[in-house]
Amino acid sequence: MANIRSSAATAVLALPLSLSLSLSLSLAGTAQAASSPSTVPSSVTASAAASTAPVFRAVLPRPTGRYEAGVDIMHVVDWNRPDPWVPSAGPRQLMVSMFYPAQPRTGEPAPYMTLGEAAAFIQTRVPPGSGIQPQQLAGAETYAFSGARAVHGRFPLVVLSPGFENPRNVMTSLATDLASHGYVVALVDHTYEDSGTTFPDGQTLTCAICDSGPLPGQESVPDSRARDVSFVLDQLTGRHPAWARAGMIDPERIGMAGHSIGGASVVSTMAADPRVRAGVNLDGTFLAPVPAGGLGGRPFLMLGTQIDHNVGGSDPTWGQAWAALNGHKLWLTVAGTVHTSFTDIPILASEANIPIPGAQISSTRAMQITREYVDAFFDQTLKGVPQRLLEGPSATNPEVSFQGLEP
Repeated sequence: MANIRSSAATAVLALPLSLSLSLSLSLAGTAQAASSPSTVPSSVTASAAASTAPVFRAVLPRPTGRYEAGVDIMHVVDWNRPDPWVPSAGPRQLMVSMFYPAQPRTGEPAPYMTLGEAAAFIQTRVPPGSGIQPQQLAGAETYAFSGARAVHGRFPLVVLSPGFENPRNVMTSLATDLASHGYVVALVDHTYEDSGTTFPDGQTLTCAICDSGPLPGQESVPDSRARDVSFVLDQLTGRHPAWARAGMIDPERIGMAGHSIGGASVVSTMAADPRVRAGVNLDGTFLAPVPAGGLGGRPFLMLGTQIDHNVGGSDPTWGQAWAALNGHKLWLTVAGTVHTSFTDIPILASEANIPIPGAQISSTRAMQITREYVDAFFDQTLKGVPQRLLEGPSATNPEVSFQGLEP
């Protein structure tokens, strides 16, 4: 599964190592989207579902914690905020996958994504001729269970934000693992910023700003995502929560992690919302700089590729962010990884025999490292459990280099 196609917009949004893909699904440009939202035609999903070529069967890595991972799908509407990219669509709507610690042998296997989301992802994000069918991608094994019985207790909440053009689903491996280790996880799709998001009415809305980026005068993507996340937190921790299991959440222990522009959005969110106590940037250029006064001493993990994000590497924003962060901070790089290595994309690509140029470690190994360090960071910062893994280089993880470490 290749990464985002090259374009002026993706250059502006600083997504490194993007690969050129031809599009077979026309995405609405920003100017067109201002008058009518882009959707996946029903004929696309219908014809896709009719095809049964047994080419591809993906299985995500099994979660490593003590709990099973349950998952619910939540739809929330911010009636006080017009959609920032398609104002004619009305108020801002978001779809959120809520993962939680669950009891074993309860619930039903959860799909990876809807057929509409799978069709849009394949047509915009996968090289032509892959043979992958939407129902095969939608049916990937996630090790998450819909309707599973929740474990009793209150748990820290981690919000996850995906990279630009990527649907929330490509962070499922990390989400299920966090849930298995005793976290509630809110995996947020940022509408009109990804390949496709299916809403309760059956429409799959595709990307409105992928070709041109925000129009002049519109807010930045990280700032918009910060508003998305704060609204989701309101819906989860307010007096009348939108999620039936919201009592599982400890509102005093909230963290956020994001990949690519989702990682950049962690800084914007933490700068605007003090409820987020710890943050993780997974290989994202800091489009939104860390404020001059830092983030109020809150801890932050920077975890990225060695090729781009080592000290003195090609992305100068990491050094600038490191200097501005004023709390406990870690700067780690992983040898042999590429930009998508911190997501499910290389795992899916491996199952489809699609090479990821530049990747020198296996997709499952890259995900293992991502999970271990993100889990450890939140265990230390949100649960107060010291983690030897974060104290310095480890013989068991020779790919990981500590570029910076401060107590």
